[in-house]
Amino acid sequence: MALLLALASGLSIWGTLVGIRMYRAEVRLPEDLALALELGSSRTGPVNSLVDRLGMRYAPAVLRLMGPGNVARYRRRIDLAGNPGGLTIDRYAARRAVYGFLGAGGGLLLLLRGQLVVAILLFAFAALWTEVGIWSAIRIRKDMIDRTLPDFLDVLAVVVGAGLGFRQALDRVARRYAGPWADELRITLRQMDLGVSRRQAFAELRHRNDSEQVAMFVTAIQQGEELGAPIVDTLIALAKDIRRSDAQNARRKAARAVPKATMMITTFMVPATMILLGTGLLLGSGVDLGSVTGK
Repeated sequence: MALLLALASGLSIWGTLVGIRMYRAEVRLPEDLALALELGSSRTGPVNSLVDRLGMRYAPAVLRLMGPGNVARYRRRIDLAGNPGGLTIDRYAARRAVYGFLGAGGGLLLLLRGQLVVAILLFAFAALWTEVGIWSAIRIRKDMIDRTLPDFLDVLAVVVGAGLGFRQALDRVARRYAGPWADELRITLRQMDLGVSRRQAFAELRHRNDSEQVAMFVTAIQQGEELGAPIVDTLIALAKDIRRSDAQNARRKAARAVPKATMMITTFMVPATMILLGTGLLLGSGVDLGSVTGK
């Protein structure tokens, strides 16, 4: 055991020294990885920036191990998350390499020392830490878009009803908003400026967002364009439908929460309350506990 521990420690020190030497070496990165490293550097924190620089050299190897299918799936998830902190598929692979090395190396070292619980936590950190950040960003971004969209549609309907064209109204209202929905609209408008058709630009908007409300918005715009329906009436009806859907979802969530709360109360709070009441009555009654226990 002592020999294995010394060997693991020596390998860890050697790997750290090699990593520092490679990091300090003037190695020329491929142009696409260098671009990925610099993309969003002003939006990410110093810790993530350091992790990206340490792991970017190993990103191609991680992407090859992931395979084309997993790379496409994670690229899609990163797009749904809105590229938080300038995250790209290459930066994701770099962070997987660094966190995997730290978590797996530390976990093996602690496993040799017999600290099983901490080793399992480090293995979980190596496998899931990057995934947790993407999953959280997807949920937060989707909730923000769902909250913004109904009010945005009301304002857009007013501006279009005032006589401004749909394209100009969309641009003007998007400038008044901040957040992920405004960013998505700016991307869509920029695509149309570059020659992409309105239908294709809105189809890509729906593809970038895993939101039912965004899908309803795009479908209503495309159907209204095909059928020649008044855009103002379409926007107003869509805003009402989205609010009605939100109210129904809220009622369903509340209905699902009641049994969970009841189960928690009956499982934990009621027994704890009975124990507290019984203990208080027993201590307040002046009963000699020594006579009961025989001591």
